[in-house]
Amino acid sequence: MKRFKQRMKKWITEGMDLPADVLMDLPRITMIGQLHIYIENHRGVLQFSNEELRLLLSQGQLLIKGEQFVIKTILPEELLLEGKIDQVIYINE
Repeated sequence: MKRFKQRMKKWITEGMDLPADVLMDLPRITMIGQLHIYIENHRGVLQFSNEELRLLLSQGQLLIKGEQFVIKTILPEELLLEGKIDQVIYINE
């Protein structure tokens, strides 16, 4: 049933020419150079330090590695991270 719902959402998204993140509950990630990263549609912070941020997504996790991290904004489904970003890794579980 879960696969059917995902297929239906994908079909509606493509048929109505909507952005995939709207109906399919996908994260939207916006990066400005190596200095800022803005993530929408996350499910919570799993781990945070000066060098690493791990977020829970609806499907998997997002791992961001770097230096001098500071969370500038955190809302229930949005986050703005500043620092020197070296890696952004999607972990599919």
